[in-house]
Amino acid sequence: MGGTTVLEAIRLTDPKIKFFQASSSEMFGNPPETPQTEFTLFQPQNLYAIAKVYAHSVTAHYRDTYGMFACSGILYNHESPRRNIAFVTRKVTNGAAAIKLGLADTLLLGNLESRRDWGFAGDFVNGMWLMLQHATPDDYILATGETHSIRDLCEIAFSYLGLNYEDYVVQDARFLCAIESTIRVGNPAKAEKTLGWSRSVSFSDLIKTMVDTDLKKLST
Repeated sequence: MGGTTVLEAIRLTDPKIKFFQASSSEMFGNPPETPQTEFTLFQPQNLYAIAKVYAHSVTAHYRDTYGMFACSGILYNHESPRRNIAFVTRKVTNGAAAIKLGLADTLLLGNLESRRDWGFAGDFVNGMWLMLQHATPDDYILATGETHSIRDLCEIAFSYLGLNYEDYVVQDARFLCAIESTIRVGNPAKAEKTLGWSRSVSFSDLIKTMVDTDLKKLST
């Protein structure tokens, strides 16, 4: 209800205020098509995704009904050195750094074949800003349009440190999950064409930057 509360406050006080809704690729669930676009059917499969679909729909309602500048960014996975260590990208980069420094011997992970559309959080924030500067409000997918597996993630992080991930990564049944039957990857063509949005950081450079940050943190 947070989005609804803010939108209603804007409507009642100053309708000229611009509103951005952080929607999520989780709204697509197990999508019927790949890649996904702004017109792909939402099929949320958890409570988080259901809540996001509600907020996304309410944002469109206020835009269409009251003429407010309300837009949504359908955000795919966006990472940075600030990512919480509970997420797999940071778990891998921190684990690789710890092993390199002799602080750990192994890294426990689940399914290495699971794939995600991972981008740099800074690029996504720039996309959010561009949405709010555009002449008219609309909804846009922010994504890289490519996927990488957790195995790819491990290979980049460990090889950057001169290590072979296969010597340290151990698959643990506690972290295993089913592989999605449809790959969740976004088509950012609308944001690229309409907003002039583009990525500045590749997946490989993103992971290397995260490794460098974790090495520094663990060394102090």
